Amino acid sequence: MSKKNKQQKSYYDRVHGWGRISTLSALCVLLMFPMAICLYLGVFPRAELVFKGLLQVIPLYWTVAVVEVVFYTPMLGAGGTYLSFVTGNIVNLKLPCAISAMENAKVKATSEEGDVISTIAIATSAIVTTAVLAVGVIAFAPFLDTFTNSPLLMPAFKQVIPALFGALGAGYFVTHWKISFAPILFMLLILVFVPTIGASTLIFPGIIASVLFAFVMYKVGFLDKKEKRQK
Repeated sequence: MSKKNKQQKSYYDRVHGWGRISTLSALCVLLMFPMAICLYLGVFPRAELVFKGLLQVIPLYWTVAVVEVVFYTPMLGAGGTYLSFVTGNIVNLKLPCAISAMENAKVKATSEEGDVISTIAIATSAIVTTAVLAVGVIAFAPFLDTFTNSPLLMPAFKQVIPALFGALGAGYFVTHWKISFAPILFMLLILVFVPTIGASTLIFPGIIASVLFAFVMYKVGFLDKKEKRQK
């Protein structure tokens, strides 16, 4: 094994080691809060009621959780994956930040450099988000009721996520329109026939459709040489 491969293996060993520790630590902290409340109040939910509630959400949320790990990890890298799943808000914030940072640095998430860039971007976004939220809560707390109940501003609050993803995706869609229009059309058709489908559920068929459409266009020669190399 070459020296570079040994260093890379050592790096990923440390990432996975600390990633497992941080994930288990975060899980313990999350479980300690409801446990502390139960101990303080001296009440505990009955086990059969807990399992009955879990059975209602397992088919959806546990399936989505497995799918998200499988599909997000190649885009976030090892370190970015651990950090994202601990801090949360992956689709809305962590994933766009990581992809944007790696594109600007011209590195791939599957490389050691890309893994480092992705982890730094996600960590920075988590710190900035926490700081901005803290300042926002303190500064806007006296005006929160006015903002949230204003008929003029309420429609804007409902369009924050579409505006965010529209701004992030516009540049990519314009640059790579050949491999973008088919998946977008496919997901629009899904929303027409199943308007209540959740965003997390829509991600899985969207990814499958993107890969299949790009593969078909590659085979029929619809993509030029530059686009083929990018895929």
